[in-house]
Amino acid sequence: MSHELPHDLDPATLAVRAGIERSQFMEHSEALYLTSSFVFDSAAQAAARFSGAEEGNVYARFTNPTVTMMQDRLAALEGSEGCIATSSGMSAVLSMCMALLQAGDHIVASRGLFGSTQQLFTNILSRFGLETTFVDATDLAAYQAAVTPRTKLFYIETPSNPLTQLVDIRAVADIAHAAGALLAVDNCFCSPALQQPLKLGADLVIHSATKYLDGQGRVLGGAVCGARKLTDEVFKFLRTAGPCISPFNAWVILKGLETLQLRMDAQAANALALATWLEAQPQVARVYYPGLPSHPQHALALSQQRSGGAIVSFEVKGGREEAWKLVDSTRVMSITANLGDTKTTITHPATTTHGRISPEAREASGIRESLLRIAVGLESVEDLKADLARGLAQI
Repeated sequence: MSHELPHDLDPATLAVRAGIERSQFMEHSEALYLTSSFVFDSAAQAAARFSGAEEGNVYARFTNPTVTMMQDRLAALEGSEGCIATSSGMSAVLSMCMALLQAGDHIVASRGLFGSTQQLFTNILSRFGLETTFVDATDLAAYQAAVTPRTKLFYIETPSNPLTQLVDIRAVADIAHAAGALLAVDNCFCSPALQQPLKLGADLVIHSATKYLDGQGRVLGGAVCGARKLTDEVFKFLRTAGPCISPFNAWVILKGLETLQLRMDAQAANALALATWLEAQPQVARVYYPGLPSHPQHALALSQQRSGGAIVSFEVKGGREEAWKLVDSTRVMSITANLGDTKTTITHPATTTHGRISPEAREASGIRESLLRIAVGLESVEDLKADLARGLAQI
């Protein structure tokens, strides 16, 4: 049993109230439907459900009430008509490409994408006749120059992982649409709490729900948000190919969305304080954080994000040895490549998240051996500073 919400609610309200579908038991907390299949009243109803003539749940690979609630809530937060949840962030990228592209199509992507996304485009999709051209994320002329008659998709990540490069979403959307192509934006780092790409002209938003949407490092999940005509195509792929999210994971993410805004605001405030402190340390060569005035795209960050976000990357003076020494000296931060958790994490991108791409590609993306990435959590900032100061003192 659904209930109609008033229009024009604030995102903080939508994060708690959107998408609720109550059963006949009228539960207040959203129900978790752990079932693989659903029972029909008759053979005729089963036929109608399978054909799509009648709405309703059929099989949990592609229909489940808990998953639907998660999709509807995320769609409300992103301001999208549709949302399709998937088993992980990477399966969201794959599902979008397989649903909307075909052999011979061309993709224009910003250089410096997440390592697995680069691997997907260059080593897997290329085997099926999809060609990708990577361009400097900040060079609008390069996006335009990369267009071919076969270009069907522009794919960007803003801020990028791990250097927090920003892409002017509105400007790239204009280039994509002039070429008759779609623009997809990986909104993982900001989440809809800090950035809504569809309002800036994007056609699709991709999420690794594993990150901030869950927010506590518990489950895997992904999502594709956009116009219904696009997400319907993604749904058709998911129904057949099966990269679906489990109802349990969807329920965890659904509940995580309730505190998304509170967490993002608090973690971004911690990140700004930590980035400001790092910039003053003599052992630090450079800090990458959009919330700092020293970031080359600080003005763009202020125009399309609510804050600088919770990811801080920085280069130590030296190389891998010095970077690893700092990582190994931490006692509070978790040494793991995941991000978006309430617990602060630290990683060495060149040997973890981007370790599978070629050294040449890493160099072109600016991912050096001296680079470290911190996903700032909810701990005391003073404790985080002390945790880093221990290692910095050894450099």
